[in-house]
Amino acid sequence: MGVKQVLRAIDAFPRAEEHLLQKTKFGAFVHSTQSLEHQLRKLIQKNEKINWILEIFQPLLVSVVGLLIMATLFLHELSYYLNIYTVHQMAVDLRRGENLPIHINMTFPSLPCDVLSVDAIDMSGKHEVDLDTNIWKLRLNSDGRITGTEYLSDLVEKEHEAHKHDGHKEHHEDSDKIHLQGIDEESQNMIKKVKQALAAGEGCRVYGVLDVQRVAGNFHMSVHGLNIFVARMIFEKSTHVNVSHIIHDLSFGPKYPGIHNPLDGTSRILRGASGTFKYYIKVVPTEYRYISKEVLPTNQFSVTEYFSPIHDFERTWPAVYFLYDLSPITVTIREERRSFLHFITRLCAVLGGTFALTGMLDGWMYKLLEAVTKKNSRTIVR
Repeated sequence: MGVKQVLRAIDAFPRAEEHLLQKTKFGAFVHSTQSLEHQLRKLIQKNEKINWILEIFQPLLVSVVGLLIMATLFLHELSYYLNIYTVHQMAVDLRRGENLPIHINMTFPSLPCDVLSVDAIDMSGKHEVDLDTNIWKLRLNSDGRITGTEYLSDLVEKEHEAHKHDGHKEHHEDSDKIHLQGIDEESQNMIKKVKQALAAGEGCRVYGVLDVQRVAGNFHMSVHGLNIFVARMIFEKSTHVNVSHIIHDLSFGPKYPGIHNPLDGTSRILRGASGTFKYYIKVVPTEYRYISKEVLPTNQFSVTEYFSPIHDFERTWPAVYFLYDLSPITVTIREERRSFLHFITRLCAVLGGTFALTGMLDGWMYKLLEAVTKKNSRTIVR
């Protein structure tokens, strides 16, 4: 077996044997006619197959799309029905004789707990003390970590005249009289301890609840609890008292869904300055009525802020004041849910409209496909 025969044996597309071939004059024409007829039959069969596929899958496609749209709209309407919304109403506040709870959570990064006091007073001139009042002070190191806890049960009591909002004259006394009083050993130890705490960068966190009468008043954090001479021994002068503070939480009652307390997260840091912060608060009595008929009495509030810097020649001491007043209007917030009849009506409208639109879309697609297939059939016949 020669090389030529070996190559022909492994040919993937071998040619016909010579004895199987027969040459004729009209063979090419007959062959071409038969080929065209065969191709035409194939095209017609292919066109019929396409028409059959379109007749089956076109309605199926429209139906699936319509069902998906209706399912999406149904879930949306169900969520809209199950969602609870609130209705606000206003009326004159008729409540009297109740207490006003004040929730406090503040940090003073530059004042040790030993010098920080919490004072509260109302328009009657009396402090609300020992009336379920619980205030805690947490000692903080320079990194803000808790190092100790102190329970503050004795709020500093002073007369109303000594706590006027404008004067801040609590510490102003005759200096000669102060020197005659002298400082006992306990005060000297406290002065030494506070100076060490200031040098170490200690701070204080105050939190708890004040229960006061439902009348206008104020509460404030300051160093007013110190004897004036002791305060001068510690800070030398009032401009060295840094009342920088961070309000983590300040509210006038329990929280309800959606409430916004405007002072939460407020940070006021003083650098190289000193002064008094005043927050003027308007408390709005509020009732939140849950859908379960449970009633939650609480309060909202709005606030405006004012800062008064203190200079060296002034004899007032820095503080953080919260001056509150009550609104005569109470707000009732009521949870409600849409009626089931309303849900059924909207559901029927949405699903019915989607079904009608799907039917119209099916008819338009059928006419379009029918026109396209007829055009192709005419082209093939020609």
